[in-house]
Amino acid sequence: MRNGGVRQRAKQRSAPPVLLSLPPLLVAAAMVVPLAYLALRAAEADTSTLFDLVFRTRTLTLLWNTVRLGLGVVTLTTVIGLALAWLTTRTDLPGRRFVTVLAVVPLAVPGYVMAYALLSLGGNLGLAAELFGWAIPRPTGFVGALLALTLYCYPYVFLNVRSALAGFDPSIEESARSLGYRPRQVFLRVVLPLLFPALFASWVIVGLYVFGDFGAVALMRFEVFSYAIFTQYSGAFDRVYAAVLSLMLLALAAIPMLGEMWHLRRARVARVGSGVARVAPRIPLGTYKPLAITFVLVIVGASVVLPVGTLVSWMVIRPPWGALGDVLGAFANSVLASAPAAAGAVLPALPIAYLRVRYPSRMSGFAERVAYVGYAVPPLAFALALVFFALRAAPFLYQTLPLLVGAYALSFLALAMGPIRSTLLQAPRRLEEAARSVGYRPVTAFVRAILPLLRRGILASLMLVFVMALKELPIAFLLAPTGFTTLSVAVFTRTSEAMMTAAAPYAFAIVLCSCLFVGLLLRYEGGPYPAQ
Repeated sequence: MRNGGVRQRAKQRSAPPVLLSLPPLLVAAAMVVPLAYLALRAAEADTSTLFDLVFRTRTLTLLWNTVRLGLGVVTLTTVIGLALAWLTTRTDLPGRRFVTVLAVVPLAVPGYVMAYALLSLGGNLGLAAELFGWAIPRPTGFVGALLALTLYCYPYVFLNVRSALAGFDPSIEESARSLGYRPRQVFLRVVLPLLFPALFASWVIVGLYVFGDFGAVALMRFEVFSYAIFTQYSGAFDRVYAAVLSLMLLALAAIPMLGEMWHLRRARVARVGSGVARVAPRIPLGTYKPLAITFVLVIVGASVVLPVGTLVSWMVIRPPWGALGDVLGAFANSVLASAPAAAGAVLPALPIAYLRVRYPSRMSGFAERVAYVGYAVPPLAFALALVFFALRAAPFLYQTLPLLVGAYALSFLALAMGPIRSTLLQAPRRLEEAARSVGYRPVTAFVRAILPLLRRGILASLMLVFVMALKELPIAFLLAPTGFTTLSVAVFTRTSEAMMTAAAPYAFAIVLCSCLFVGLLLRYEGGPYPAQ
């Protein structure tokens, strides 16, 4: 009887409150219902028409373009990110800390702003012609999209690999060298396999971003799924075809996620012992130091100096004081949508994270996975699903600010969960138990004992979602109310019409605000470089 009573009380304590189950259900409905409407719109066509839409030559061309762009960006970002991470953590490269910070700064320059910088540099009326009289060709098409997305995305690989190298046990390499392995063999056979989890995580992030990107590929006039979806929808040519392409894009985006799950199930990279808390010795670059410095200067120059310098140069050549009112108006619109979206993402993220940490179960695991749906779905496909949902089920929401705010919140809900979950894991359970022991109810105990400890994580989530929503383009383009122009939409529309000077102040405002994201990232991770 005693053991049975103990088990019964433990089961009762492990059961979450009923109110905690409501947010995951609401979030699941908000995520799944629009996607179901997207499938219904595609199902309006008969079987033969669907077969023709899927296997027509244009669709296969779009598939090939999307896949090769994704593979190209993943390959280049891996080379750049891995090399920079190795140079800044394992070698005697001069100014390693400063280089590390500069390698993260491109995250503040969205892909469409990077495309703007590349496009505005060339051409007969480009910046190079304006300053030096050089009419250099513009990098459009596949090459232009590849360059723009690579220069924006490589910090994702750099951060993941740098973190993995910082926690790497140097005794493993020493053991391999003692067995007669050469430095190249040590890297390829020992170090690289242990970096695969970090690389796979980076590849998923980069792949999802490339598959869902719309701004850079549209400005570069490179036809991939996202660009074709937008043209089909905005031109009202064939919205059933747009729905079919969106579903194909969803299936394509699921591939890297499934690949990572398969790899994590098979991977065995944990060390057996407790390890040694010491830093690996620096590898002298020797005669390769000039080559390494040149590589760093080229990458930093292309990803940081080029976009920022281009924006500043255009504003110096033609001061934007006359457009300052319009820039402030677009900034106000962006804040008006991004601020409530940040709050709307944090409010459900808090109970979902609490449910996962305090009451781990299949149900809490499902709630956590549902929260990642919005981030995993390409933004353009997600926005199009919400458009179809609003037109069919809630026409009063179509092209309204609440729909735009809700789309932002759902899309970035997964980002809001990260900082909250991390701080919640550090909050001792004993504080809640002590509060309940003196008579507080569970909700009051949480508010009095735990919520003050989560302030830092909640603030980080609010800032992170705010800045990410501020620079989001596809969702704003499809869901913003008529006449409601955000900074991202202003940059895209002006750049697509070759109005480079007019787009400069809007792009500069985005980069300036996005620097908050970089500062938050560095502060939240405890600094951009490992302990020296």
